[in-house]
Amino acid sequence: MAEGLKFDQAGLIPAVVQDAVSGRVLMLGYQDREAFARTLATGRVWFYSRSRQRLWQKGETSGNELRVRQILADCDGDGLLILAEPAGPTCHTGAESCFFEQVSGPDEGDWLPLSLVPEALFKVILDRQQNPRAESYVASLLAGGVDRVAQKVGEEAVEVVIAAKNDDPEALIRELADLWFHSLVLMAARGLRPADVWAELARRHAARARPSGQEGV
Repeated sequence: MAEGLKFDQAGLIPAVVQDAVSGRVLMLGYQDREAFARTLATGRVWFYSRSRQRLWQKGETSGNELRVRQILADCDGDGLLILAEPAGPTCHTGAESCFFEQVSGPDEGDWLPLSLVPEALFKVILDRQQNPRAESYVASLLAGGVDRVAQKVGEEAVEVVIAAKNDDPEALIRELADLWFHSLVLMAARGLRPADVWAELARRHAARARPSGQEGV
């Protein structure tokens, strides 16, 4: 499996780890041939520590391991992209990703990669759930319980149908955004996360490779 990879003079290759569900870049590490082999064999991400000069499994002390879903090599074979599902915060600081120190560009509030928008919105919803404020729409909605949130999702779904039948693309976009947002609120009310839905969609996508007649997209 490692024959086509190009390790540097120190016997290492850089490996970027990306969340297989959200698409967020989690960390950068280095692997030698043994760390790469252990990653393949165990399905958990291993690295070689340049400072300690030893192998280590991500999460070996914290429990926040990285479960491998796919490994890709770049076009030159001198870099790896590991798609993984994190069992907890990846950074030793407790942050979700090791990449959080902004060097340049707009603030996160002004710009956010589209793939991260659902998770960012969901974090706000969870904050309103855990720290309710009197003026918060989300907090008041959640205070009504699952029945109230589910009713709101149903209302938004009807608005989507109406916008679609009226052949109004802009209205349809707005109504779909409302439906998605209230679906996130419903997830919070039921103790689910967007990742649970992404995982189900991924399962269905993978089912396309099954023989004809079996469930799939």
